[in-house]
Amino acid sequence: QVQLVESGGRLVQAGGSLRLSCADSGRAFISYPMGWFRQAPGKEREFVAAISWSGSTDYADSAKGRFTISRDNTKRTVYLQMNNLKPEDTAVYYCAASRSSWSRVISSYEFDFWGQGTQVTVSS
Repeated sequence: QVQLVESGGRLVQAGGSLRLSCADSGRAFISYPMGWFRQAPGKEREFVAAISWSGSTDYADSAKGRFTISRDNTKRTVYLQMNNLKPEDTAVYYCAASRSSWSRVISSYEFDFWGQGTQVTVSS
């Protein structure tokens, strides 16, 4: 069973940085592609970034150049380093895991397991 717990969200000023963490207490973390999504008030949840078990990555256009996804399989943790944050990055950020292959994940962005979310608020 995969159990994801996000942390690291907080209030930050525009231009600042945050690192989100997602720890998995389950047993299949090492082999699963992992991802980050976000949902702003009144908007649909959107894809932010994903990483394969071996470290291949994929990013939404809004994240390219500012966000970096990484994982430490020994710690069963995936990270999202966010730099140069903007007010429009304000959202609840969710960690997710997929049982699918990497190629399917980056074509469908379908994930099977979700964390509870962590709030990121960027003030102008």
